[in-house]
Amino acid sequence: MALSGPAKTVVQTVSLVVVMGGLAWASVPFYDWFCRVTGFGGVPEQVVANDQDILDQTITVRFDGTLNNNMAWEFKPVVREMEVRIGETGLAFYEAHNPTSRPIAGQASYNVTPYTAGAFFDKIDCFCFEEQVLAPGETVQMPVSFYVDPEIVDDRDGKYVHTITLSYTFYEIDLPEGYAALETQAETDLN
Repeated sequence: MALSGPAKTVVQTVSLVVVMGGLAWASVPFYDWFCRVTGFGGVPEQVVANDQDILDQTITVRFDGTLNNNMAWEFKPVVREMEVRIGETGLAFYEAHNPTSRPIAGQASYNVTPYTAGAFFDKIDCFCFEEQVLAPGETVQMPVSFYVDPEIVDDRDGKYVHTITLSYTFYEIDLPEGYAALETQAETDLN
């Protein structure tokens, strides 16, 4: 049965809306994956281990921490700046505190500036790879281990980078199922 006229237009319009909705839904995870793989937009790469040569040349790494408007935590880097040799594994810590009377789950997004350094800033391990849950009044120090790939010194733009800033922003997310049940029980006990 062939469609014609208004029925064909309706089917085409609905199909277009469904395809556009699917593309919109898939664009965020695809873009995140693309940035992680390529370092595009200053997103550092995630690596398993550092097997790079360590150069005598150093680079300054600065650390920044912010919170989304709705996040109730306190969050900051323990050390604001460190100097590392290019290729050397560095270890930095961020401190988070939950001053509220309820557990809060958070997820950190991260970025590297200047953007040209994103492809050369490799994170081995990071608190940002997983969601974090802080109990009421809890304070934690969260590590990030990283290195700057020695290929930065041979890159057309990267060789002019002498300071890299690693920035994190924490967002509140839904509590995992086990924590959500505890929060519900605590609210019931209070009433």
